[in-house]
Amino acid sequence: MKKLIWKVVLPLTIISFFLFNKWWYAEVNDAPNTILLGFPLIFLSEGWHTSMSLQIFVLELFIDFSVYFFFWFIVIFGINRFIVKIKPSKIVTVVLVLISLVILLLAIYLGTFPEHVYKIKRDFEIEVKNSGTSFMYSSPNRQTLEKQ
Repeated sequence: MKKLIWKVVLPLTIISFFLFNKWWYAEVNDAPNTILLGFPLIFLSEGWHTSMSLQIFVLELFIDFSVYFFFWFIVIFGINRFIVKIKPSKIVTVVLVLISLVILLLAIYLGTFPEHVYKIKRDFEIEVKNSGTSFMYSSPNRQTLEKQ
């Protein structure tokens, strides 16, 4: 099962964590209305101190990543144990690892920007006005949400 974790579960976790998420449009106390991202917990918010900055909440990020990981672990473990033994081909393994590595390197690169703010935990209250699912961290336009 260790090989499956490294070859299948971890790459699928990274890929799905990048591809599928949830956006939240919320009213924040003492701050402008903002769009937040994360599923099941909010781990990413727009930064308020400068444009193009982010607030990243590390504890929520870790919990969200763990949820994705355990989901894929249970799916792959269940298939491997009860349905059919999974023996990924070298091509599938290389493709999954390469895609996840590119996504991981991109995330690390974007995470090193000095204008981002890292916090252990989200320290502000929100009132959710709207929410939905996102694909590749896309979210609706703020002006569209404010008109609703």
